[in-house]
Amino acid sequence: MIETPRIQTAIILAAGEGSRLRTSAPYKPLCAVAGRPLIAHALEGLAEAGFARAIVTVSYGREAIEAYLASRRWPLKVETVLADHREPNGVSVLAARDALGGSEAILAMCDHLVSSELYARMARAGAGGGLRLGIDRRLGHDWVDPEDVTCVATEGDRIVAIGKGLEPHDCYDTGVFAIGPALSDALATLASPSLTEGVRLLAAQGLARIVDCSDIDWIDVDDAPALAKAEAWMATKADAVAA
Repeated sequence: MIETPRIQTAIILAAGEGSRLRTSAPYKPLCAVAGRPLIAHALEGLAEAGFARAIVTVSYGREAIEAYLASRRWPLKVETVLADHREPNGVSVLAARDALGGSEAILAMCDHLVSSELYARMARAGAGGGLRLGIDRRLGHDWVDPEDVTCVATEGDRIVAIGKGLEPHDCYDTGVFAIGPALSDALATLASPSLTEGVRLLAAQGLARIVDCSDIDWIDVDDAPALAKAEAWMATKADAVAA
């Protein structure tokens, strides 16, 4: 029996252009891994974790993505909101603000393939009055691109610094957050609202904390090498189920 999570709504950021995967699919959310688009993996993983609703932010390739979403029967309620892929990713979070109505949500990236337990763990943790970020302390993991991953520095369970190329750092950003209204409030004050800048603002107030998810598998499917690793992971999982 699936445990009902503390948070039952998720935001999936799927507005980006995804140019590094263009040879595999015209639109990143529709890039297939193990025969299913990334957006399907995200939605089905959320449903498996007990979520009831997903808000998908769309922009680049909007028509194709919305057509795909409308063509399937999903095990949770799926709706879309329009963002702008030319703007920083915090704009996508703000695009979902009204749909959330002040409630907490899980924030996830469409191109991050994750085990459903990662969603469930973050939902159980909650936003804590600001945000919580799922982190991975397995530094140097083969699935992580050191040139692209967002790095995090922590003190206890507090985030003290975050960014790509950050040194020193002690963990990686998995791309899965539990967020409350404080994140949108912070992003709304920024001229160029990136998610990382929003986290920095909350961290400065002591409102950005972490949840250790180092025991849960995930991968950012951002380019062809990462796609090959994701395919190998899914094949291993399928073999384990069949055994």
